[in-house]
Amino acid sequence: MELALQGASITLLARDAKALAAVRGQLPRPSDQTHYVLACDMADTRGLHTGIDELRRDRPISILVNNTGGPPPGLAHEADPSAFVAAFTQHLIGFQTIVGLVVPGMKERRQGRIINVISTSVKQPLPNLGVSNTVRGAVANWGKTLANELGPYRITVNNVLPGATETERLTSIIAGKAQRTGTSVEAVRAEMLEEIPLGRFARPEEIAAAVAFLAGPSGAYINGINLPVDGGRTACL
Repeated sequence: MELALQGASITLLARDAKALAAVRGQLPRPSDQTHYVLACDMADTRGLHTGIDELRRDRPISILVNNTGGPPPGLAHEADPSAFVAAFTQHLIGFQTIVGLVVPGMKERRQGRIINVISTSVKQPLPNLGVSNTVRGAVANWGKTLANELGPYRITVNNVLPGATETERLTSIIAGKAQRTGTSVEAVRAEMLEEIPLGRFARPEEIAAAVAFLAGPSGAYINGINLPVDGGRTACL
C-alpha cells in the first residue's frame, strides 16, 4: 500500500489467489497505475520461474521486495535436516530464482531496487527460532553479496530487519511460548515488551515505511545495509 501511494504499480505474489485479489482491491491508485497478482508458492521453484518469467515479459520490474513467511519455531539442534532444506528452498532459492529473472532488465535500464525483509535475528539470533535464524542469516549475506555485485549497475540491495511486529506471526510465536512454558499469553507478551526500549511492538506500516524509503529516490545512495526496525530491541550495533 505504501509503494502504491508513492506511484508504483504493484504485483502481489502469494499462494492464495482469492486473498491476493482482495488485497489488490484495497490498493490505492493515486495516478495511472495498474496492479497485478501472481498466485504462486515460493517453494515451487519451477512454478515460480514460470510465473515471474511471464510477468517480466509484459512489464519492467524496477523494485523487488522479497518477503516470505518464517519457518515454524523450534530449536536448531532438534530440527530435522528436511526443515532446513524446506526453509532454504522457500527463502534463499526462491529469492535467487526471482533475482535471476528480474536483474537482467534492471541492469539494462541501469536502475533497480532489491529489498529483503528478513529479521533482526541476522544480528542477534532469537530463542527457539533455530531454522529461521539460520536461513535469515544466509539471506542477509546473500543480499550483501548482491549489493557488491550489482552496485556498478546502479542497483541497490538492502535488508530490512523487522523486530517484533503486530502480525499473525507474532501472535503465533507468543502463543507457542506460552504453551511451551506453561505461562499465560499476557505474561509472555509483557516479557517481550520489556525487551524493547520503546515499550511497544511495531506496526506493519512502520516496516512498510522503511521499505518504501529504501525503494524511493531518497534511498538511492544506500546499498548493502541491514536496517533494523525494532524499537531498539537488538542489543548489538
